[in-house]
Amino acid sequence: MNPRSVGVHLVLILACMVALYPVLWVVKMALTTGQSFSMSGNPIPTDVSFDNFTHIFTMGEGLFWRQLFNSVVVAAVTTAVGVMLACTAAYAFSRFRFPGRKVGLASFLITQMFPGVVMAIPLYILLDELKLLNSLTGLVLVYSTSAIPFCVWMLKGYFDTIPKDLEEAAIMDGASQWTIFTRIILPLARPAIVVTALFSFMTAWNEFILAATFLNDERMFTLPVMLQRFVGDYSTQWGYFAAGAILVSLPVMALFFRLQRHLVGGLTAGGVKG
Repeated sequence: MNPRSVGVHLVLILACMVALYPVLWVVKMALTTGQSFSMSGNPIPTDVSFDNFTHIFTMGEGLFWRQLFNSVVVAAVTTAVGVMLACTAAYAFSRFRFPGRKVGLASFLITQMFPGVVMAIPLYILLDELKLLNSLTGLVLVYSTSAIPFCVWMLKGYFDTIPKDLEEAAIMDGASQWTIFTRIILPLARPAIVVTALFSFMTAWNEFILAATFLNDERMFTLPVMLQRFVGDYSTQWGYFAAGAILVSLPVMALFFRLQRHLVGGLTAGGVKG
């Protein structure tokens, strides 16, 4: 092994250690008995205990499992609605020329320039009028409206890379537009759809501000809102917070590793100019 290769590997190992240190420190807090904030720089726990995880699992007569169910439902339905509507919209923007096309694309792009919290008050008023406050349905509607513009732009970029010759050949064979879309375009766009769905799921899973604003019943909370309850005005239950943070991260990590083979192809092909 030449010296340059050794140097590169040493730099990569150092970078991994720097990146993993905060994670190991959170694991240490989760596996340490008590709720105090350790000032030690050693990320390895001395006395391993699962009391913090046990507390999370057993608190409030199955409260954690209810909140886990809420998070899964909200993230999954948001992803399904967002990707389903975005696929048809992105295909229309990619293949058809119609009045308002450029304005529509620009509008979707502009909405991505502002954080969702900017719309918190108008959305709160709308949900209140629709009697959807403190409900998973209202939260799904809010998340879906913010996910669709991102999904449309991601998928449009990928649809632009699919040759139109395939569709023209299918038309010559008598295929309808719907058949072309469902039997040719969607299977070819699977990497982009998977990546878009993953990012949409992660956004809905991790969102906190809007969920904390629109939900007030702890049995309707999502997991990020549950985590915030361990942070008080005068004290923080660090052990419970660390254990909860690990549990909240596990589903996303599992999805990420399961779908990672689609990430590079989907991201690079979807990043073309529209």
